Amino acid sequence: MAKYSTGGSSGGSGSGTCELCGTSTDSLTTASVAGAQLSVCQSCADLDESKKRSRRNQNQGDSGSSSGSSGGSEREENSAIRAAAQQLDAARGDSSHWEEHGTNYEHDRLPYLVSGYGEIVEEARQEEGLQLSELAEELDVDENDLLAVEQGRATQAGVGGSVVRALEERLGVTLSE
Repeated sequence: MAKYSTGGSSGGSGSGTCELCGTSTDSLTTASVAGAQLSVCQSCADLDESKKRSRRNQNQGDSGSSSGSSGGSEREENSAIRAAAQQLDAARGDSSHWEEHGTNYEHDRLPYLVSGYGEIVEEARQEEGLQLSELAEELDVDENDLLAVEQGRATQAGVGGSVVRALEERLGVTLSE
């Protein structure tokens, strides 16, 4: 399962897990995807925007000047990582997960969530001494849904309100407004 985080593995080439698709490999490379610098496998490396931009500039005879900055807030970085994950799904053209496991919002509506709900869940889970997989099994929910909640992307991942209610009850936290 992909971590969708920065700083989880060393930069440059080496062994570890691709931060986009979660593939374990002995050959990772650093790629700029949706504004985030990620360690990725060779199959995800073609999403490297800096290489695409460089090729485009060469084709146009441009000097290659860049207007972006290498710094940014944590919120911007997390947003960029989520965009990279969506870009990966789109590039692979595989929507079967969403078609098969999508949420029916009419029967399981996601409530309005409090600001920082992901950190609240992650901290409460860790205080309980639970691994993500253990909590998913205990609540009988998909581990990917719990990961999406902890990463603050419950809406984008189609997580249902029943998952949020189960987390609130089990961990003794308030996630909905």
